[in-house]
Amino acid sequence: MIPHLSMVLQSLLYGFGDPISKIAFDEIPVYTLLSFRYGIALLTLLLLAGRKIMPAVKKSHPRDWLLPCLSVAFSYVCGNIAITLTAATSVAFIRSLSVVITPLLAWIVFHKKLSWKYVPILLGAILGLYLLCARGGLGNFGMGEIFALGAAALMAGSLVFGAQSLKKIEPLPLTALQIGISLVVSLIPALLWENDYQPQGTSTEAWLITLYLAILCSLTGFSLQNYALAHISARTVALIQCTCPVFTALFSFLLLGENLSFLGITGAVLITISVIASIWLDREKK
Repeated sequence: MIPHLSMVLQSLLYGFGDPISKIAFDEIPVYTLLSFRYGIALLTLLLLAGRKIMPAVKKSHPRDWLLPCLSVAFSYVCGNIAITLTAATSVAFIRSLSVVITPLLAWIVFHKKLSWKYVPILLGAILGLYLLCARGGLGNFGMGEIFALGAAALMAGSLVFGAQSLKKIEPLPLTALQIGISLVVSLIPALLWENDYQPQGTSTEAWLITLYLAILCSLTGFSLQNYALAHISARTVALIQCTCPVFTALFSFLLLGENLSFLGITGAVLITISVIASIWLDREKK
């Protein structure tokens, strides 16, 4: 039960981070903020547990961790590009399709079968996501939607390959490697496209938001995900992550005054029921 709750906590942290990110993005360019975020997270993690992490990283082989690290890093890059090209609601829905891609990828790569009992749960989660995020408003399928779909596929890869990596490397060193590679991937576009940013004009509020995103979303969020993947299936992790848009909608209402329609509320309820049903089935199997 603790691994399941750790993923709910991750969704809660990310759900609060989404609306407050909008405030910080008004002052700090996207990739520059991501670079600050991952840089602070990595430095903090190494200061707290560097003596434990570094020997484990040195003993590991890149093939043990490279795929999940690259997957999670480029997933965030694709997600941010998608937001600049199309509606955020469309991106939220398509990106959450990782809940479907994850078991499919696990079946293709590692021949892990999906019990028929989970099929209605997945369908319920997809319908809930559509009602909550898209609400029938998806338009043409353009470049923004393609990048969002790429983000979903890459996030599924980070879960499926991450679960395999955790059989060879501990969660904390994997977290450090994921944050480090995410930093490199974010820093390159920041230096190429956002080198005119002047940090001295940034407000205290924006810096505090950046700290929240670094410590609680990146460091804590990645750690919670890797802890969960070491104990429960990637499919279950992906399904529980569907609660993130629910928390995002809640905090967007509380902080930004964004109202949720009846269909959106119905979608949130469907997602919650699907997650509870999945947790119940996981416990029943034990």
